Amino acid sequence: MDVPDTDTVVHEPDPAFVEDANVTRFMREHDIEDYDELIERTTTEVPGVGASGVEWFWDELVDYLDVDFYEEYDAVRDDSEGPQFSRWYPGGEINVAHNTLDRHAAVGSGNRNRVACIWEGEGGEVVQRTYHDLYREANRVANVLESYGVETGDTVGLYMPMVPEVISILYGCFKVGAIAVPIFSGFGVDATATRLADPECSVLFTADGFYRRGSEVRLKPTADEAIEEAGCVENVVVYRRFGDEGDESDADVPWTEGRDEWWGDTVGAADSEYETKRLPSDAESMLLYSSGTTGKPKGIVHTHAGVQMQTAKEIHFGFDQKPEDRFFWVSDIGWMMGPWTLIGNHTFAGTIFMYEGAPDYPNPDRFWEMIERHRITTFGISPTAIRALRKYGDEEVEKHDLSSLRLLGSTGEPWDPESWQWFYEHVGGGEAPIINISGGTEICGCFLMPMPTQPLKPCSLGGPGLGMDIDIADSSGESIADSHERGFLVARDSCPSMTKSLWEGDDRYLDTYWSSWDGLWDHGDWAQKDEDGFWFLHGRADDALNVAGRKVGPAEVEGALIEHDAVNQAAAVGVPDDTTGTAVVAYVVLEDGIDESDDLREELRGVVGDELGKPFRPREILFVDEFPKTQSGKIIRRAIASIYAGEDLGDMSSIENPESLEKIENAS
Repeated sequence: MDVPDTDTVVHEPDPAFVEDANVTRFMREHDIEDYDELIERTTTEVPGVGASGVEWFWDELVDYLDVDFYEEYDAVRDDSEGPQFSRWYPGGEINVAHNTLDRHAAVGSGNRNRVACIWEGEGGEVVQRTYHDLYREANRVANVLESYGVETGDTVGLYMPMVPEVISILYGCFKVGAIAVPIFSGFGVDATATRLADPECSVLFTADGFYRRGSEVRLKPTADEAIEEAGCVENVVVYRRFGDEGDESDADVPWTEGRDEWWGDTVGAADSEYETKRLPSDAESMLLYSSGTTGKPKGIVHTHAGVQMQTAKEIHFGFDQKPEDRFFWVSDIGWMMGPWTLIGNHTFAGTIFMYEGAPDYPNPDRFWEMIERHRITTFGISPTAIRALRKYGDEEVEKHDLSSLRLLGSTGEPWDPESWQWFYEHVGGGEAPIINISGGTEICGCFLMPMPTQPLKPCSLGGPGLGMDIDIADSSGESIADSHERGFLVARDSCPSMTKSLWEGDDRYLDTYWSSWDGLWDHGDWAQKDEDGFWFLHGRADDALNVAGRKVGPAEVEGALIEHDAVNQAAAVGVPDDTTGTAVVAYVVLEDGIDESDDLREELRGVVGDELGKPFRPREILFVDEFPKTQSGKIIRRAIASIYAGEDLGDMSSIENPESLEKIENAS
C-alpha cells in the first residue's frame, strides 16, 4: 500500500454524490457558491443583513431541519453576559425526547413502525426496536422515575452496557425533565462513584453485566461498591442481561432489598403512556463528564435545545443523513459519541446500529461481517481500533462486501497516515470519505468537521464546523490560521451546545475554558491550517491523557495509585503507543521501608485498572525517589514525559529541584 503524506489530496468526491448531498442542497437554497463562503456565511456577517452569521445560521437551522419547539423562542440568543454565558433560544420550550421519539411514534407520522435501532449481541442474537417500541418503553421509564419522586432537574445515573434499553432510559430521563448522567460501563469503582456522588444521583440504572470475548463481565458488584462510596443512590433498577429474571442464577447477583429492583418488575410493569414535559430551551438534559489535568473530572452541562441542534446539524450535513441509512458508531453510552449518535440520527427518524461486544470476537472480521450483513451505510470508529484491526491483515476485510458504506467517520485522537489510508482504501473501498471530526464533550459535537463534499488529505479534519467560529491563535490570542503555523485551537464565539457552565460552578468553568485570553474559548488542542486550507490537529496542549480516544486526568490515575498503602506520591504521563495512540506511564515514590518489586508493580497497575477501568491501566510503573516540581510544589509532568520520550526538556527555569531530572532518567 502506497501511503501518501498529509500534503497529498487522496479523496476527490464523486460529482453525483456532491450534487445530491444535504449540504449542497442547503448551499443552493441560500445561493452559496463554495465551502469557504459557506463557513463565512455561517460564522461572520450575512451579506445585506449585517446580522451575525452565527445567529443567522442557528436560527435558520430550526425550520430547515424541522426541529420542533413547543413554544417559539423570543430571540436566537441572549449574550448580554458575554459568550461565556450565552443563552440560546430564550423563551422557547422544547424537549429532545419529543423530537427524537414522540413525533415519529405518533399515529400518521409514517415512522411509527420504522426501525429506530438494530442491536446485535456478542453471541450473534439480533433485536430490532421500532420508534413505537422505544416510545412506549421510554414512557415506562419516565413513569418509574416519577414513582421514585424524580422531578425536573434531578439527576439519574446510567451505568449500563450497550443494549437497546439505554435508548429508552436516556429518552425517559428527557421526558420527565431529569438530567441523564451516562457513565462508561468500563469504569471501575472510584471513577463511577465520582460520577454518581458529584451530581448526587438518587437513581441508578445498571445491569447484572454484559458479554466480552465470550465471558460474562459482572457490572452489578462494581455498581454496588460505587453506590456505597457515593452515598446518594436510593433506587437501583437492574437490567437482566444474563438469562432471565427470576431464574436460579439470580442468586449470583448481589442485591439490596428495598433499593434494588429488576427492570421487568419496574419498567416492564409501568404504564406505557406519559406526557412529555415541555421544558425551557436551556433546561439541563445531560451531565457528561470529561477529565482535565488536575482535580476531579469536569461535569459538562448540556441543555435540551443545545444538544438537539448541534447533533442534528452534524448528522444531517457532516454525515449526509438519508432515510435509508444505517448508522453505526462504535461507542459506549458513557462517552459523548453514544448520545450524539442517538439524538442526531433519531431527530430524522434514522436507523442506528448498536453492538455489544469486542471488535474481533469471535473472529477478527466481526465488524466487517456485521457491516456486510446489516448493510451499514455509515461507520464510525477510533484510530486506535483501526490500528488494532489492521494488524490482522487485509484479507480479513477483503473477504466481505462492504459496498453499502457511503461514509466513514472517526474521532477522539490523531490519526497516523498509514492507518488512515488503510481505513480509506480497504474499508471504504477508496470511495467513502473519512469524516474525521474533533470537538469534545464540552460541546457534544465538533469544532472541526469536513463536509462529505470536500476533497480530503490523510488525517485532515477539513475545517471549522458550520456555525462554529473557530480559529487558530498564538500565545497572545491573535489569529495565525493563515500563517500556516501551529497554534491553539480556539472558538471566537459560542454555539448552542457549548456547556452552559460546569456542574461544580462557574469559577472552574471560566478558569478551564475562558481564562487564557479575553473572550476566547481555549480548547486545549494544537491545530494547524496548511497552504491548501486543510486543518490538522497535533495532540493536546494540556496534560489530559487521551487513551484510545478516552480522556482521563492524570490526577485520577495518580489518586488511584496514592490510595495504595505503599505509595507516597505518583505522577502519570501520556506517552506514544502504536495501538492506543497514547498509553499511561506512571512514576511512583514509595513510602519509607517499602521495597521495589515486579510484584508491587503489577499490583499497582491492577489498582488503576480496577478503579478507573482497564484502558487506563499504566503500561509501565517506574519507581523514583522524587519528582521535578515548581516552587509552588506542582509536579512538572511535561518534564517527566519529555525525559521518558528522550526529548529536549526546553526551559526548566521554573524547576525547584533540578537534581530530580537525573533521578527520573534513571527510574526503574
